[in-house]
Amino acid sequence: MPRPALSRSTPVGPLSAYARMLAGEDYAPADPELKERRLRARSLAAKLNRTKPAKDRKRRKLIIRLLGSVGENVVIHSPFNCDYGINIHVGENFYANCGCVILDAAEVRIGDNCLLGPQVGIYTARHPLDPRLRRKGTESARPVIIGNDCWIGGHATILPGVHLGNNVIVAAGAVVTRSFGDDVIIGGNPARIIRTIAESSSERDR
Repeated sequence: MPRPALSRSTPVGPLSAYARMLAGEDYAPADPELKERRLRARSLAAKLNRTKPAKDRKRRKLIIRLLGSVGENVVIHSPFNCDYGINIHVGENFYANCGCVILDAAEVRIGDNCLLGPQVGIYTARHPLDPRLRRKGTESARPVIIGNDCWIGGHATILPGVHLGNNVIVAAGAVVTRSFGDDVIIGGNPARIIRTIAESSSERDR
């Protein structure tokens, strides 16, 4: 999926808070531009959450406006919440059950044929360990990448910087603190490999 153009809202310069945020550098979330971008996203999410489930066309239009890129056959049940929206990219046949929260201070890229259970949280923002910096409101962010054919169980949490390969199943309630490769079932807090999946989805389809 191509990187989105940043011109959807106010253009930014290389030293803007938004550019620093996407680059993984420290940034101030109270920056006026970031507040404006979050307000836009949350306003669109609120409209989506008020739109009736049967209004498929209207919901898709709102999802396209809200997210950075969207494949075909995308279903997001309400309520759905995010920080910026434009940093979220989902592939074909994406499904998110109700209560999904994606805090996309960095990019969140999700491949094709992925399922998110209810109350899944995907977080990219990080707060400093030093309380003095936390009091100043400093943050940083790390991208989350999820491959194709993944199933994230209900109430699972994906933390900043995690990369998941293809055909990864995340058990309900898992807290994923590190990256995992293809064809594994993971669970627990912190998540660990429960078992491997013998055949990849591509092999089974042959």
